[in-house]
Amino acid sequence: MPESETTGLRVMPPRLPSWLSRAVAPLPLAPLQPALALMLARISRAHPDLYDRLGNHAEKRFGIGPTDLPFAFVLEPRPSRPLARAVRSLPGGLDASIRGPLAGLIGMAEGTLDGDALFFSRVLWVEGDVAAALALRNAIDDARIDFGKLLLGGFGPLGVRFADAVRQRIRTLPAAGGTSWS
Repeated sequence: MPESETTGLRVMPPRLPSWLSRAVAPLPLAPLQPALALMLARISRAHPDLYDRLGNHAEKRFGIGPTDLPFAFVLEPRPSRPLARAVRSLPGGLDASIRGPLAGLIGMAEGTLDGDALFFSRVLWVEGDVAAALALRNAIDDARIDFGKLLLGGFGPLGVRFADAVRQRIRTLPAAGGTSWS
């Protein structure tokens, strides 16, 4: 994968196989809701200053749209009661939305991919309030959140190893724009 000249971080994230997207499309989204609530609660406990970093953007509604999954997420990072929910498609009325391959969104959030390079290479798209999207990215980037370990860490060492194995598998998928899995 190409690297950013300024940061040395990978620029092109891998894409999930299209068969995986088709396979999960008919599944209900309700089982994702408790996992999202758990992840937000763990993020809030581990990184309480995250909301301060968002400033006046903490009350905004963000859409996160993985382009290689048949669902998206709406995030409301309100300090008093943060909310994240899975939706079939992003609704109107969002303050900002960020779209791109799931691995790119996670890699940018975890700091393993160069968010600026993803944006300028048009791997990620930002619509709406760009300042709010940038504040969200900066807040998450500063927190150095490991989403896999946050979500699966409750299962102990086995969960952490599983998260690492999934991350390693994602790294071996073709880069965005690759067609060998389509």
